[in-house]
Amino acid sequence: MNKKIKFFFILIVFILIIFLFIKIFEKKRDKIEKSNSDEILYNLNTIKDVKYVSRDAKGNEYIIKASEGQIDIKEPNIIYLTGISSIINLNNSNKITITSNFGKYNSTNFDTIFSKNVIIKYLDNKITGEYLDFSINNNLMIISRDVVYANLQNILKADVVEINIDTKDTKIYMYENNKKVNIKNKN
Repeated sequence: MNKKIKFFFILIVFILIIFLFIKIFEKKRDKIEKSNSDEILYNLNTIKDVKYVSRDAKGNEYIIKASEGQIDIKEPNIIYLTGISSIINLNNSNKITITSNFGKYNSTNFDTIFSKNVIIKYLDNKITGEYLDFSINNNLMIISRDVVYANLQNILKADVVEINIDTKDTKIYMYENNKKVNIKNKN
């Protein structure tokens, strides 16, 4: 009888160990399935061929197109863009075009941050840089990081170029006081 009790006890322990392994495996599988479903939900927030059109109170039109956009799950009014081309049609003025590799668009206030290979074209002016903060509410474009401002006569290199969208007033400056804006005449 003693052998039977030992055998029965070992069998119960063995069954309990198998049961515990099965429960642990199920928990790990549930975690993997949950993370995969989160990835699927995130991927569902990707939009191809994005286009946003907005107008301000003055009748200026802002068009932003992108090859792809991803909506931020935590902040649905924020869209991360790839392959951007933008057109700004100002009243009584020529259009401004902006292109960049990436961007962040706020669908609530229409502010847009353009980044990586930013190019702004207006009439015979071309401004390139790595970062552009464009604010409709503030009527301001601030381009920074390796800024080159070129027109038919000059090439200018600076840290920052600020342009008031309404007045076209432009500020060009360096971050450090001991550095100077570099201007070269093309002629």
